[in-house]
Amino acid sequence: MTVQDIRAFNRFYTNVIGALDYSRQLYAPYTLTESRVLYELAHSPRTDAADLRTELSLDAGYLSRILNKFEQDGLIERTASARDPRRRRVTLTARGRETAALLAERADESVGALLATVPSADRPRLSEAMRTVRTLLSDGRPPRREDVLLREPRPGDLGWIVARNAALYAAEYGFNADYEGLVARIVADFAEDHDPHLERVWIAELDGRPVGCVMCVRDEAPATARLRLLLVEPDARGLGIGDRLVAAVVDFARGVGYRDLVLWTNDVLAAARRVYQRHGFVLAAEKPHRSFGRDLNGQDWRLDLTGAVG
Repeated sequence: MTVQDIRAFNRFYTNVIGALDYSRQLYAPYTLTESRVLYELAHSPRTDAADLRTELSLDAGYLSRILNKFEQDGLIERTASARDPRRRRVTLTARGRETAALLAERADESVGALLATVPSADRPRLSEAMRTVRTLLSDGRPPRREDVLLREPRPGDLGWIVARNAALYAAEYGFNADYEGLVARIVADFAEDHDPHLERVWIAELDGRPVGCVMCVRDEAPATARLRLLLVEPDARGLGIGDRLVAAVVDFARGVGYRDLVLWTNDVLAAARRVYQRHGFVLAAEKPHRSFGRDLNGQDWRLDLTGAVG
């Protein structure tokens, strides 16, 4: 391969990307850079302005003008960061989330139209080629936290949630097929009937593949949300994915007006329990039970969403 080969590929790919937005309506009324900022805010629930500047390599003044515009449009709120009062925490408003979702939907439709021109039999080869380019040009560096994307589920992701929960819990905790049946029912209930304004699923993606998930659904108790099916693939652990997924649920639940966030787990899931505790959940009750082919100690955890934001 020569320098000219890479430059030729760059020219080709730039033309492809340009064709996706031939009408200039993909990001309207925002620019590509503004849309990138919205995208980062939508997928990083706890973001400081300094984090955005570093992640997107933007000039401080330029980013400040973008955030001012977003604030005037009612897309964001800025408050003092809990981590460092000198920093400004930036979060999307409900209108901001809707705008980000609209732009993401347009982008998905545009890329979907491009992918439709590729025969189904060739798509795995295309995906592998893209993965190869990313891997080879990353200079062999290990994955970083910023390489992980939190996104909404795509077709096939809900099935992945069922399959990976069943396989991982069987391998790591010895759960039998009863657990797969439980997960399948939870996912099916969400797929068939959920309120997108009050219930969501997040998929954590790394190098184009799902590596984690979590759900936020309505509980039977009034003004209460339930966190369900938190999972992180073994080879993606250590990147803070569990923390980001739980933070996404907490911020979403608080943002849409829930007063309490609850979850049920078992004490053998020690790593998950530590994540919940870091986010302020407290143990409300526990009870031994026989489920999934194991003698377990079930635990109910609760987080009061009406208190101060951490």
